[in-house]
Amino acid sequence: MVQAIDNNQGVFRSLDKWTVFIYVALLVFGWISVCGASYTYGSTDIFSMGSRSGMQIVWIGTSLALGFVILMTDSRMYDTFAYVIYGVLLLLLFVTIFNPHEIKGSRSWLVLGPLRLQPAEFAKFATALAVSKLMSSYGFDIHRWRHFAMAIGVVVLPMLFIVGQKETGSALVYLSFFLMFYREGMQGSILFSGVAMVIYFVVGIKYENVMLMDTPTSVGKYVVLLLAQIFTTGMVASYCKSPKTVRIMAIAVASTTLIATLVARFIVAFDIVWIQLATIVAMAIFLIYQGLSTRIRSFFYISLFCIGSVLFFYSADYMLNDVMKPHQRVRINVLLGLEEDLSGAGYNVHQSEIAIGSGGLKGKGFLNGTQTKLKYVPEQDTDFIFCTVGEEEGFVGSAGVLLLFLALILRLIHLAERQTFKFGRIYGYCVLSVFLFHVFINVGMVLGLTPVIGIPLPFFSYGGSSLWGFTILLFIFLRIDAARNQRV
Repeated sequence: MVQAIDNNQGVFRSLDKWTVFIYVALLVFGWISVCGASYTYGSTDIFSMGSRSGMQIVWIGTSLALGFVILMTDSRMYDTFAYVIYGVLLLLLFVTIFNPHEIKGSRSWLVLGPLRLQPAEFAKFATALAVSKLMSSYGFDIHRWRHFAMAIGVVVLPMLFIVGQKETGSALVYLSFFLMFYREGMQGSILFSGVAMVIYFVVGIKYENVMLMDTPTSVGKYVVLLLAQIFTTGMVASYCKSPKTVRIMAIAVASTTLIATLVARFIVAFDIVWIQLATIVAMAIFLIYQGLSTRIRSFFYISLFCIGSVLFFYSADYMLNDVMKPHQRVRINVLLGLEEDLSGAGYNVHQSEIAIGSGGLKGKGFLNGTQTKLKYVPEQDTDFIFCTVGEEEGFVGSAGVLLLFLALILRLIHLAERQTFKFGRIYGYCVLSVFLFHVFINVGMVLGLTPVIGIPLPFFSYGGSSLWGFTILLFIFLRIDAARNQRV
């Protein structure tokens, strides 16, 4: 009994007070924002259990209690039972797919009487525990493809179940785990490939119907295929260290592109894309030949990137125009500026931008936001909660909130780097990756900079599942960090 008391006291002595302070500050500002977003003119009691602000107090109270319970639990339990927790959450995700209760087109909620839970919010910490357990196990090497594939499988499996619930936004959050993979040794080329795919998609779709000068060549396709050639040449320069090969490829790309463009512009108008595709095929064959002659595997991987770039672009174009539903296609077109649709797909973002802009430097004051009080912004106390911060607290308040999140991210990096065990470090980077993704995407979609995928802002958006999920995710790491110097 005395030993248990000493252990608990040791937890609070070792507990990172700065992170707890930031957490509490975010909870307070989050409640103020929910109160402002849900307040109705003439309401007399913002603490009533019948109001959203009153219920958020309940979620905050239970979250604090949940955090306390986690801190009182033996930190070794999370390592020991990581796979069990992961399996239970996978089962819940699978069961939820067949849930008869559909809310706003999604089957992601389990309805238990008056209580509604979203398993996807809790699956994040379960996935983080499982992948940390796997990657910290004896003999695991992320540079071995079989091991890396196993780690990716742990992350992708819950994603597939969540997509089955028609909750694509929540599924995309799991892509944030690739930041952790990168920290743990994943090749930078994989992360770069992901960034390149995004560039291909945005540029190709946005400028697909713009013609290059007086030729029948799409600017979008022209630029994407040129970028694929440039990126491929750059990867050879970075990973193969073969100046001669780089010179040959650079000269081939520059000369064929320039000659084809001049001929199409001044002699015979034709689609330059065909020449570019032929050049890319030739580059891939040349890289394979270099790989066979030098026995350097990097040449083979880069040739796959070269061909994969083209296949991805054309498959993405097909998915957008022939597979996606009209409302999904409209959302992407609105984001890329191809359509305005202020009364449809672009309505949420447009109203959110008006609300934030109307706040000015110092804001309109607590409960004085007109856009939010008149309910112009849909989902303004959940997915679009940040617009309330912008309208009522202005630029100063918005910057303050973002600085708080930045402080949390930087603190999590510090805590992750000081872990004495690999399990704790990997879990810590999973936590900060999830938080970083949520903050970046949520604030970005409110400002019209990222797609509207419907994910909450941590500790701000209304709801118990979200708040509990983020609290569990964070406090498990705080408990692991508090025990980092304990002997096994």
